[in-house]
Amino acid sequence: MSNTNFDRDPAWQEPRRVARRDFIVSGALLTFALAGCQKKMTPAQARAADVPFRTLSAGSVAVLDALGEILLPGSSVAGLAHYIDHQLSADPADSMLMIKYLEVTAPFTGFYEGGLRATDALARAMYGKAWTNLSREQATALVTKMSGGQVEGWQGPPAGLFYFVLRSDAVDVMYGTKSGFEKLGVPYMAHIEPPSRWGE
Repeated sequence: MSNTNFDRDPAWQEPRRVARRDFIVSGALLTFALAGCQKKMTPAQARAADVPFRTLSAGSVAVLDALGEILLPGSSVAGLAHYIDHQLSADPADSMLMIKYLEVTAPFTGFYEGGLRATDALARAMYGKAWTNLSREQATALVTKMSGGQVEGWQGPPAGLFYFVLRSDAVDVMYGTKSGFEKLGVPYMAHIEPPSRWGE
C-alpha cells in the first residue's frame, strides 16, 4: 500500500471522536490469557512468561522487538510487542494505543502489520537483509529516514506517522507508570493515586 493510497483510503481518514487520554496505564497490570487462565500481568511479565500472541504474526513480533530497541532501548524487554498485541486483540473502544487518539478508524491491526511489513521491506531493499539482521547503525539510519516521513519505495502507512505512533507506544510501555516516572526523575502527580505501584 503506497502513501498515496493510504492517504486516500477513507478507512484511515474517517474522523473518530475520542476524549483525551485521561491517564496512561500502559505499564499497569493487563489481563492476559495463559494456559487457559486469565492472569493479570504487566507487559514485561507477559513477555517473560512467553504468553502466546493473539493478533500479531510471529514475523511482525520479531520486527517489532528489533525496531522497538532502536526507537527506545529496553522497550522490547518491557513488553512492547505483548502490549500492542494485547491492545489489538481487545475492543478498540478500550484501546490505549496512540493510534486511537489520532482519529484513525479501528481496527488498527492493519496499521501495525502494514507498518512492520514495510519496515522489513525497507531493510531488504536498502541492505539486502531482514530488519532483524541489521546492525544497530543500519537500523538507526533507516529509523532516521522513517522519522522524516520521506522513505523512497515505502509500502505502508505513512512512514512518519508509523514512527510517531510506535515510538509513543514504546514510551508508554517504558515510562507510563509511577516507577517509569521515577526512572526519568520526574515527579508523579496523579489526579487520583493508584492503589498500588503500577508495573510492579
